[in-house]
Amino acid sequence: MRVSLQWLRELVACTLPVEDLAERLSVAGFEVEEIEDLAARAAGVVVGHVDAREQHPNADKLSVCTVSIGEPQPLQIVCGASNVRAGIHVAVATVGSHLPAVNLTIKPAELRGVASSGMICSLAELGLVDTSNGIVVLEEALTEVPPLGTAVGPLFGLDDQVLELAITANRPDGLSMQGIAREVSALSGSALTLPAAAPTVASQPLPVPPAVATRMEQGGLFSITGLKDVKVEPSPRWLQQRLERAGLRPINTVVDITNLVMLELGQPLHAFDAERLAALADGSLDPALLDLRHGHPGEPFTALDGTALSLTPDAWVVGYGDHPIALAGVMGGETSCVQEGTTQIWLEAALFAPQTVRRSARSAGMRTDASARFEKGLPLEMTLLAADRAVQLLQEIAGATVVGRWLHQRPAQPRSPLELRRDALHNLLGPVQLADGSSGDLEDGEIAQILTALGCNLEALDEGWRVAVPPSRAMDLQREVDLIEEVARLVGYDRFASHLPDPICPGGLTPAQQAERRLRRQLVAAGLQETCTLSLGPASTERPGADPQRRVPLANPLLADYSHLRDSLLDELLLAAQRNLQAGQDGFWAFEIGHVFDAAAQGDRQTLQLAGVICGSRQAELWSSGGRAVPPDYFQARGLLQQALEALKLPLEDRRLSDQPLLHPGRAAQVVVEGRPAGWFGQLHPELCDRFDLPAASYGFQLALPPLLAAATRANRWQPAFSAYPTVPASERDLAVVVPRGTASSQLLQAIRKAGKPLLEQAVVVDRYEGEQVGDGRCSQAFRLRYRDSQRTLTDAEVETAHQAIRSALESQFGAELRA
Repeated sequence: MRVSLQWLRELVACTLPVEDLAERLSVAGFEVEEIEDLAARAAGVVVGHVDAREQHPNADKLSVCTVSIGEPQPLQIVCGASNVRAGIHVAVATVGSHLPAVNLTIKPAELRGVASSGMICSLAELGLVDTSNGIVVLEEALTEVPPLGTAVGPLFGLDDQVLELAITANRPDGLSMQGIAREVSALSGSALTLPAAAPTVASQPLPVPPAVATRMEQGGLFSITGLKDVKVEPSPRWLQQRLERAGLRPINTVVDITNLVMLELGQPLHAFDAERLAALADGSLDPALLDLRHGHPGEPFTALDGTALSLTPDAWVVGYGDHPIALAGVMGGETSCVQEGTTQIWLEAALFAPQTVRRSARSAGMRTDASARFEKGLPLEMTLLAADRAVQLLQEIAGATVVGRWLHQRPAQPRSPLELRRDALHNLLGPVQLADGSSGDLEDGEIAQILTALGCNLEALDEGWRVAVPPSRAMDLQREVDLIEEVARLVGYDRFASHLPDPICPGGLTPAQQAERRLRRQLVAAGLQETCTLSLGPASTERPGADPQRRVPLANPLLADYSHLRDSLLDELLLAAQRNLQAGQDGFWAFEIGHVFDAAAQGDRQTLQLAGVICGSRQAELWSSGGRAVPPDYFQARGLLQQALEALKLPLEDRRLSDQPLLHPGRAAQVVVEGRPAGWFGQLHPELCDRFDLPAASYGFQLALPPLLAAATRANRWQPAFSAYPTVPASERDLAVVVPRGTASSQLLQAIRKAGKPLLEQAVVVDRYEGEQVGDGRCSQAFRLRYRDSQRTLTDAEVETAHQAIRSALESQFGAELRA
């Protein structure tokens, strides 16, 4: 938002220097990105008179001019403009002046052997137009030529300063001069002098079909004001200057007035040529033909700027009969725009839903001053006020006569006032620095003054105030805490006293946070890199088994590729692995901890997960394989994850897994923590590897983090325990049993450890064999068992008794047979 300081001071009596004003606005939330001094464009440029003009002796297209600027001696200036001649008044840039528009500093020069002391300027060199065909002749540009030596800048409006403000999404009132004026009044305590409201134009119901009326009610209001006897011509200079300083190009009286009202009040308006509308409907000019609808697929539309569009159903269209005449809230159409010769117009003042305008603008690839305001949300009360103001200016400047107004409006819903409790404000803000240097609570008078300056109406209560919010701030002042924030913002955050909470409680990480950080460090120590990817993705994914219905859609996505919340961490990890390998990396070992979202979940739809991908080899290990890339096998990859999880002292168990579509059949395991499934690990399915151009020996894992952290934070889980070194010898025995092929080693080990208590100290798998010697459907598994008593040396009979108990348990539970 470009704010003219002169215009602003007409609305609020603020005499602060522009730098101080910019500082206060920035601290209050309206960041001033730039201060443009328009006077710098014409600094050192004065009124001069061409006394004589002679042909340059050495150049056909140059003239040697004698120019008086009110000094005792005239200047000799070489000029190349074709329209320079004796007897005219011109703009002369004196020696030493700088013209920012053309980045030129005027110095004494010699052109083709003739001295030149200055330059006669064009409007382009003063930054007033983009191009010009010659110098500016003041008799033609001004109604009255001032004395020689007068500064030229003020004559063309170059005596102002413009503040470029960054307006946040929650402050649509900041996109209007009156909104900024209210803000400056509240910040500086200056008096506000806004123009009186324009006379209200009487309205009648808009005679549209019920379906059209329902669509119009989605935004809240749609009105058309008919005017005749309109004179379309260049606008007065003061109006053009206000638009130019705001960054808008003057067009004609009608268009410029609608733009001026948009800048003044923040409400976009649009004017249609009524006769051109009638031509679209075989000469019929009837408000009943107005429509508000979605665009038809492929429907042609040419915008005001000449852009030819093919509409989609996302476009929200103002129609007349069967013809689209405007993109609602974005831009009007070329077929109905006001042009030279227009005498009758329809002035549209409407309110459109922010999300509708946003989708429409995105579908057309346009972002305009109007759409920027509608997208932030506008108050319903300002729409007809803006229309009345535009009608008033059209009558004064363009000689228009009101024909009538047609209006359809959603039933108004009165806004309930907010209650601001004094204790809530003081508890949230704390003490501030008072005028006498002490610190204490804000006084009631200062709070009331701030809210009143914002346009709020206050009613005193015993516990605080009942606050009626003005329509211009109804979009962002909706709760008690919003009012408290406004008070804090306008008081100034630099006034808040520094104090510590009482009592002071020590901080620190929770056990779950400590466990999560420990897990991250251990995964990195195991050789994996941590990644961080976007939580947004497309509506569907190439991951097998993915259900698009489980992805949570965004209400207002910016792009189709980021329209849904992710339901798995693996999608981006697989894409990252593909990119790394295609870039020439030998491998990709990475993990991510993040939230995933499930639209079909019962209860909490957001969960924290750990996922990772291990594929290829590591560069640092090539020395051990003679320079050949050797990827890890299943057990090595599983060992990397085990290494990290064991740091949390978790009781883990792997169980066979056969129904995970991402994993290779027969090379997948369900990871069980404390007897409950927590996730899975396995080799990625060959089809998945082919789809992402990954090597066959690629592995993935996915674990739910809450059960891991809950198990890791059990009491004394990480408490170091001292175990004395054994002082008596151990006795080791090997046990080989034949069991059904589907029996897992972990199941056998669990049974062995339980049956071998208390003498069994250790049990490990040493061999697994399948072949003819053990029969079809059977396998042999061998274990090395270590027995020890901490107090004495065991006898052979005691060891044999414990060994026999283990054999009996395996026979009864698994049908195990002792292998010969």
